[in-house]
Amino acid sequence: VGISRKIEGRDQRSKLRKMAQEILPKNSGGLIVRTVGEEVTKEKLEREFQRLHERWQSIQESARAQGAPAAVHREATLISGVIRDLFSDKFEALRVDSKKTYDEITDYVRTVDEELLDMVHLHNGPEPLFDKYGVEEEIQKAFRRQVPLKSGGSVVIEPTEALVSIDVNTGRFTGKGKKDPEQTILRTNLEAAREIAKQLRLRDVGGIIVVDFIDMESQENRDKVLRELRSHLGRDRARTKAFEVSNLGLIEMTRQRVRPSIFNSLTAVCSSCGGIGRVYTPATVVRQIERTLKRAAASKEEKSIVVRVHPEVALRVIEEEPELLKRLKGRTRLDLRLRDDPLMRLDEFRLLSGPAETDVTEKYAA
Repeated sequence: VGISRKIEGRDQRSKLRKMAQEILPKNSGGLIVRTVGEEVTKEKLEREFQRLHERWQSIQESARAQGAPAAVHREATLISGVIRDLFSDKFEALRVDSKKTYDEITDYVRTVDEELLDMVHLHNGPEPLFDKYGVEEEIQKAFRRQVPLKSGGSVVIEPTEALVSIDVNTGRFTGKGKKDPEQTILRTNLEAAREIAKQLRLRDVGGIIVVDFIDMESQENRDKVLRELRSHLGRDRARTKAFEVSNLGLIEMTRQRVRPSIFNSLTAVCSSCGGIGRVYTPATVVRQIERTLKRAAASKEEKSIVVRVHPEVALRVIEEEPELLKRLKGRTRLDLRLRDDPLMRLDEFRLLSGPAETDVTEKYAA
């Protein structure tokens, strides 16, 4: 008999182990109680064991009746797998907008635990299911860097190649009377600890995570924040471990990487910035253009060039450096014209040479 390591209470583990041993007949294999079965009754456990035992007997009979190679059993569908692993009486309801999926779920739940059937609902309304219950909005929030806290503070989550960094800020929260900043910081950190545990689950973040809570002078308060974080991480199905607060005030932790995070699964690297989240400012682009034109002039191969840029870069030249083209014409001896193009990226520019406007950007750009 095995008990999930996520079930930590010694008494509860002993109770489940004893219950499983009473149900398990001799020489009939083994039994593992998963995390979702933490509060299972003996009747439910016995019913589930009988169902799985009958399935195993069916698999054996199928294997004897068929010649190799042949499939004797297939894993549950995605829907059945999710219901099996996650759905329990801890949920308020399970809502589905597909009649076919609804029938599949109810058939599965009926064989496992009929008491859960009343929690399964088919959504038939005209409003999309995700819109009615705010799921779409929550999905969008899962991609944002900054997560606001009710107190006015915020949590900033930054995935990097090596680890995920999380920074906690107080924002406008100052607490009652503003006389005790330590208590203000403690409340913000406690709220942030709860939100961080939630965000790690929602975003399915795995690997090394470093959290920079707001600095606190009291060791007792630091311990409170660590306990709060560990308490809420304990609800996570993925294995997590939070270490003591370091000398720099950081909490290092790890979370089991079960699958790629939703950030990596549902997004792609930006073609404009290459994934760094930043692009050159218009002023920087103007200086790049200036240096590139000097190279073109030094080659002695060009006579006239049209510089095509994003409208914001063109606006920068017109408003901030109206003499730029005149100055460059004098230095380079080139016939220069500036043309804006709304289809260009903000930090992109092209050099078009001669009457045919041949693109020579790559020839002179660094």
